[in-house]
Amino acid sequence: MFGKLKELMELKKKADQLKKELEAVVIEVNDVRPIKVKINGAQMVQSIEIDESLLNPTQKNRIQMDLLRSINTAVKKSQQAAAHKMKSMPGFNIPGLS
Repeated sequence: MFGKLKELMELKKKADQLKKELEAVVIEVNDVRPIKVKINGAQMVQSIEIDESLLNPTQKNRIQMDLLRSINTAVKKSQQAAAHKMKSMPGFNIPGLS
């Protein structure tokens, strides 16, 4: 029983370390040209930059759709970075991750 508790404590320690490492990873996405999104590996959006050419009220729907695509792309890349980081950590073998 104490062995399992020790294992869980070690796993929590590794998870906390992984979280810190992921928070330090910054992914910049500029796939939708007039919008740039920066997100960290913990999937927190750091910044959004919108090109001046989009700041026209008649472009509202386009801006919303481009922003949505940019954020979803950034989150997907962040998830891939997190999965890669987790696979490389010893003792962090989670089924279905590989």
